[in-house]
Amino acid sequence: MQVLLINGSPHPKGSTATALATVAGQLEKAGIETTTLHVGHKAIRGCIACGKCARTGLCVFKDDPVNECIERMREADGLVVGSPVYYAGPNASLCALLDRMFYMKSASYAFKPAAAVVSCRRGGASASFDRLNKYFTIARMPVVSSQYWNSIHGNNAEEAVQDAEGLQIMRALGDNMAWLLQCIEAGKKAGITPPAVESWQPTNFIR
Repeated sequence: MQVLLINGSPHPKGSTATALATVAGQLEKAGIETTTLHVGHKAIRGCIACGKCARTGLCVFKDDPVNECIERMREADGLVVGSPVYYAGPNASLCALLDRMFYMKSASYAFKPAAAVVSCRRGGASASFDRLNKYFTIARMPVVSSQYWNSIHGNNAEEAVQDAEGLQIMRALGDNMAWLLQCIEAGKKAGITPPAVESWQPTNFIR
């Protein structure tokens, strides 16, 4: 089993990386492989809703990490997305990546456990956490919980490691995701399959 972790911070060794590394450490203790992609320092285009990905399964723009994330997520068994908090929201570059990663491409992510983690100096963590979770819930991905909302506090990695409860939250998240992945794997071996997906019935409220 393998979990993809996406670091949406511009800092490769900052507080977001500290949180993700703590989650990854617990997953690896359980025998689950992890891959971390650092994307927050890159220029990432916004989605232009051209719809071409509906035919190809990949984004028409090939000069940023979006298609790599799509392909890696198709192979992965779970996903953890991390972001710093900017004005009570996730990094805009990360949101641009997730918009394109999920738009018309999320069918292959369905029923794979997912979680978000956020880092902040002081406030805005819960709003950012809520925004990131919406990508998962619209894609039928089970959202993995911890013992509290998945946030860590600190202006940098040195401060983040002083947040004892934040680190504990990340360890619990890693343990819970490992447990859920193991349960899903055991279910597959027992012949339990995901529920049938109904045909989408879009309803617009303007007539």
